[in-house]
Amino acid sequence: MNDQQHAGESETFVRRYDYNDEWVIAADVGVGGDHLDVDVVDDTAIVVVDGETEVELDLPGSVDGVDTNNGVLEVRGA
Repeated sequence: MNDQQHAGESETFVRRYDYNDEWVIAADVGVGGDHLDVDVVDDTAIVVVDGETEVELDLPGSVDGVDTNNGVLEVRGA
């Protein structure tokens, strides 16, 4: 299943990918990892860009990893 949505006031593009044994949430945040902090609380990822909350993402399960590449945030889990 692939879901698309826009999140937050800044209209961040978010897409969810479901695979056999994992899921991936990809969000176009437009900044590199040095400007980005991600906190995971229960089933929510709170994305903070340059000290201000940008968006909160609902997660379908526990998180195994968080990465950024070229302005795209990836949250992975099982």
